[in-house]
Amino acid sequence: MFEPGLLQDKVVLVTGGGTGLGRSMSTRFLELGAKVAIAGRRQEVLEQAAKEMGEQTGGEVLPVPCDVRDPEAVSSMIDAVEGHFGRVDVLLNNAAGNFISPTERLSHRAVDAVLGIVLHGTFYCTLELGKRWIARGHKGTVLNIATTYAEGGSGYVVPSAVAKAGVVALTRSLAAEWGKYGIRLNAIAPGPFPTEGAWSRLMPTPEIEKLFMDRIPLRRLGDHKELANLAAYLISDHAGFITGDLVYIDGGEKAWGSGEFNVLDAVTQEQWDALEAMRKKQRE
Repeated sequence: MFEPGLLQDKVVLVTGGGTGLGRSMSTRFLELGAKVAIAGRRQEVLEQAAKEMGEQTGGEVLPVPCDVRDPEAVSSMIDAVEGHFGRVDVLLNNAAGNFISPTERLSHRAVDAVLGIVLHGTFYCTLELGKRWIARGHKGTVLNIATTYAEGGSGYVVPSAVAKAGVVALTRSLAAEWGKYGIRLNAIAPGPFPTEGAWSRLMPTPEIEKLFMDRIPLRRLGDHKELANLAAYLISDHAGFITGDLVYIDGGEKAWGSGEFNVLDAVTQEQWDALEAMRKKQRE
């Protein structure tokens, strides 16, 4: 299904599109025929990324500086994209902020920093563009990047857990409310996909990284192309009947965490042999 014209001439706006997963997804959209606008706070980073992505794919990339925490800046960003491309067909809310910390060590500023980008920024962008789509009768698509702990919560990343839970609620709520306008909203819950920025904050040591690897049944990290392909499918016309969904791409991490006895994965074959011998002796 990933033929070169899968996203032909679709205009996709990607927040946080100049680095990390946002850049990987944007590049894949360009390969599949889309026109892409990438937004972020650092203009130099955006311009360099746009130049490199355009040279790599031959596609058209528009860099638009924007702080998604500012609703007026969000409105101006969308004005700029519409002014350049004429419209926006797809919004990918990817901009995020996160770090690990015991919650009792956090200040209110740390909480606000994460909620401002992840929850408020996602809401501002979605609301601003959604109003325009509804007014024009345009059938748009929103794809939000959530996380595997958005539904169940997680210690040590509590502001992120709260914000991403809100993003999932926003996705499902507006999918129900805006479906009558032909607007689709879905979310992706990625497991561990290494990026230069987030990885240094969330996996700062090899020991911490190993703790996470032990929870992944496939025993590997995600590849950016795997996430990018999923995103491309969900914003394509092939997924036209999918809305209000949260799709996990995590190597089985959620499945592992859902089972009480999955911790027995750490038991060695020799230990299983000893347990079997013990049970046999008890039966006798």
